[in-house]
Amino acid sequence: MLNYRAKLKVLASLSKERVFLCVCVSELEVRQQRGGLLQGTLLLTVSDPQEPGLGSGGATLNALLVAAEHLSARAGYTVVTADVLDDAHILILHTGRDFPWDSCGRAFCWLPVEKPAQTVQGPVCCLDMLLDCLSNQVCPGSPPGVWVCSTDMILTMPTTFKMSWEGFSGVRVLALPGDVSYAANHGVYFADEQGRVRDIIYKGSEERIRRAAQPDGMVPLVSGPVFFCRRVVERLLKAHVTPPLDGCTYMGMDSGAPPIQISLFLDLLMCLCSDLSESEFVNGERTGCSSPISQQGAVVRSARALLWRILRGTTLHMVYVPGGCYDYLTLSGREHIGRLTKKGTERDTLSHIQVPYWQWWSVPFLRWSIFLGPMDVHSGCLLSGLEVTSSSHIQQLALTNDHIIQGHHIQLGEMKITVYTVLGAYDDLKVSCNDDGATFLNHRWSDLYSRTGIQPEDLWGSGRSQSLMEARLFPVFQPRGGAVGLEVGVCWLLGGPGALEQWRAVWRLSLREVLSLTDQEGELRWREALFFQVGRRRVMDNLKSQSDRGLLPSFRAAVLGGQHEELLCTLDSSDGENLGVAARCLACIADVLACLAGEGRGGLRSGPAANPAWSHAFSILEQGDLLGGVQALATERAKWLSRPDLLVRAARHYEAAGQVLLRQAVMLSQRFIYIGQGEVPPLGEWQNVECPARLDLSGGWSDTPPIAFEHGGTVVNVAVKVDGRRPIGARARRIKEPRLLLVSSSGVQDDAIAMETVCERLEDLKDHCVPYAPAALLKAVCVCSGLVTYPSRQSLDEQLLQRWGGGVEIHTWSLLPHGSGLGTSSILAGAVLAAVYRCTGRTYDTDSLIHAVLHLEQMLTTGGGWQDQVGGLVGGVKVARSKACLPLRVEVERLPLSDDFLLSLQQHLLLVYTGKTRLARNLLQDTVRRWYSRVPSIVENAGQLVDNAEECARACTEGSLPRLGACLERYWGQKKVMAPGCEPAAVRTMMDALRPLALGQTLAGAGGGGFLYLLTRQPQQGEAVRQVLNNTQGLRDFSVHPVELDMEGISLLKSS
Repeated sequence: MLNYRAKLKVLASLSKERVFLCVCVSELEVRQQRGGLLQGTLLLTVSDPQEPGLGSGGATLNALLVAAEHLSARAGYTVVTADVLDDAHILILHTGRDFPWDSCGRAFCWLPVEKPAQTVQGPVCCLDMLLDCLSNQVCPGSPPGVWVCSTDMILTMPTTFKMSWEGFSGVRVLALPGDVSYAANHGVYFADEQGRVRDIIYKGSEERIRRAAQPDGMVPLVSGPVFFCRRVVERLLKAHVTPPLDGCTYMGMDSGAPPIQISLFLDLLMCLCSDLSESEFVNGERTGCSSPISQQGAVVRSARALLWRILRGTTLHMVYVPGGCYDYLTLSGREHIGRLTKKGTERDTLSHIQVPYWQWWSVPFLRWSIFLGPMDVHSGCLLSGLEVTSSSHIQQLALTNDHIIQGHHIQLGEMKITVYTVLGAYDDLKVSCNDDGATFLNHRWSDLYSRTGIQPEDLWGSGRSQSLMEARLFPVFQPRGGAVGLEVGVCWLLGGPGALEQWRAVWRLSLREVLSLTDQEGELRWREALFFQVGRRRVMDNLKSQSDRGLLPSFRAAVLGGQHEELLCTLDSSDGENLGVAARCLACIADVLACLAGEGRGGLRSGPAANPAWSHAFSILEQGDLLGGVQALATERAKWLSRPDLLVRAARHYEAAGQVLLRQAVMLSQRFIYIGQGEVPPLGEWQNVECPARLDLSGGWSDTPPIAFEHGGTVVNVAVKVDGRRPIGARARRIKEPRLLLVSSSGVQDDAIAMETVCERLEDLKDHCVPYAPAALLKAVCVCSGLVTYPSRQSLDEQLLQRWGGGVEIHTWSLLPHGSGLGTSSILAGAVLAAVYRCTGRTYDTDSLIHAVLHLEQMLTTGGGWQDQVGGLVGGVKVARSKACLPLRVEVERLPLSDDFLLSLQQHLLLVYTGKTRLARNLLQDTVRRWYSRVPSIVENAGQLVDNAEECARACTEGSLPRLGACLERYWGQKKVMAPGCEPAAVRTMMDALRPLALGQTLAGAGGGGFLYLLTRQPQQGEAVRQVLNNTQGLRDFSVHPVELDMEGISLLKSS
């Protein structure tokens, strides 16, 4: 279903407070920038045109007029016209202010909730949760019209909830379940079996409320969302030109109309209730709305009569949501703490910094605060808005359970200060101090009087309500000393040091006055700064703990908030204890730079990264000086921040710098290479090595660094001969001349293409780490195997003569096409290393060879994982694993399979060459980038790759071809998640055509081309596969090849 945000044309936020509107509009604009609201949505903030307010109904009518006026102006009209409502989806939100537990009101009350789907990280407020609920569950599918909702509650809907809008016309209300006792202080809809509302009961008797009970025993609460269809909206719009309802709109008041208060539920909706007669509606006295018998009674009756004429006959339909939850944000501190801890964890913090440690008891809650530890925080406490300067005073407090300490940013004239309040979670803010249940700090007022010497006249002047809300308890300002801190008021009230005379001597405010004086703009700025500070701390904590939490949303938020410089400095400061973590830090800096450039601006992320300006920093990193290299990178980075294209190019170089550290991290596996010394063969004697290809059955990509050592990898693969032959091989011999003669050939023997490279000087090996240089693999083998040392003060001929008594000649061959996906390059590297080791008289085992190839490929800068060499060097079907740690170690287990299963597997496996060349390098770069960014789909898929590989191993061990086929099918889906674009259209056509014949199929390796292999339903299906492909339009250049399992792996042939 389409998210309602995509349709929303106008979002109007209403408030009685003009100052609060500035906060509303800035906060809504921030959400629009972060993607929570679409850019095309018109954001309006509308204040009541007079004090006191117009009531919820009057404010709705005024907001509707303002929205229609703006839409009319946008459409080029010079007057307000209802024509603009034809395709308009409008959402009107009512916001209030006074909420003792958050200075910015209920709508912007932060909650300990995280939205995993956020593309730009931001704090989650009640408003955000409401918008999500409305956009994703309540509003989708609704026709053009107006939704109206308050922001003083949290709605929770069952995930299966869905409303039908087919043929709907009229007004619709949403009702969530509540029990009778809760409903006694709220409104309840009384509806018939078809959902038509008969009456709205507000604070009714228990008997009346029970009449509204639903089959589940609960009653339908008046829960906020109301929808008016296009036809009804047009009728309401007429109010701005029709007395006395024109007194609800700014146009009417600007024209001299007297203001009038109208209730949304008890006036606008009540006139639609079927049980009410016109007389009952017009003349009825109802709690919660304007009285028809008051001084303004005649105007109220006239307005109601007009509403009856305009709206009567319209159907008011209730949608009851069993299993839903309506949570109104009351003034109860205990309820609010319960709400915060229920939505969070047992030890909750929301945007706070602590240094260095806390003493926790059960269920405290910290919110937007900075502290220095140690500190005791007891059960049921809420600490909010406190700064580091408060820490020493709070440490001295005898805090007990259920205390609420808050810091409020207020403005007194031109002076902006922080005032601190303390309350008990069980205190009732509105009851008189003389009531039996009245408390302060959860104790009777008499306890405060006797403990401190405070008298009631110190707190309440004459004529003031003697409630906690009105008690002037909280010191603000000393006439001679300026603003006061936590110690003068809160600490003393809690039993800390201080004196009654000192307390009496300062200016004090009540909680209501504090809330009314809140500097909301300053409060939000302070919270935002703390949010980004906490965000930077979390980024580093996640990096150091190697968490799988995605960081891109944090980076985007920092860039949008102008906090990128601080974030970059934080990332620059990472320590060098773990090369893997340091490599990810550099990749994160690349992400921040790309965010700064802007999505789609500056060019592609993948590209060259060898600009000479960066070479100095790269050389420092290559030398192992991490801190110096990071500083040199930052110095160069400062020169590349002025344009999107420069930012993207800088990001490429940071990715390349990260690859330097990644290579160094992987090369730590060199400790698992054990090379011995044996008898050196005679001069001129060839040492011949052949290897099979490999088919990856499951788990590929999980073997790729850094995934292999950050998450851990598991791969199942099998060694195979293609067309009856081992397609990969090498041979080496010592020769008399002190030089390196390197010959590589590819293709079948008759059409083989050979390339010869002669190295006579050490300088000829300088490009051994450039992947596309002539004979780069063979040169890298010469260096990696210790055949020669590069760089060195000794010349090449001196080294060769001294170590080996002459030069070395190496030949390699592969019968497979380039980009086959069968692991050719890694297996070939293993074959060449084995041939070189043997011709120089050195010994090795297969495990050492596997790690030597891993080391060599890092030296060659091609990256890649370990599964290819495992597949070709170890025979048969095996499972290989690496743990989530450095150094990276690969452990291989050959699966104990029956001969019958091996024969059956061989008869059901087929290779199809697709005729498409695989471009794995770009696939690898993109995948590593997305892993470093911890894109959620990639993180989840990495776990599924490992799980599927383990299931694949079990399927093979238990001899089940159908289960193996299912693993192949899942594996192909997982490959497409890791590397989008790895399935060319021609390959998709081929796989679709072969699906009826296959238990499972996948492209070999990373995909994108090369070989397709399939596990057929029937044995010996080569001819059937060939026939299907020949009959499929658009396919050409393919070939079908039989597969033979190779149980030996790397094979050492007789010397020649």
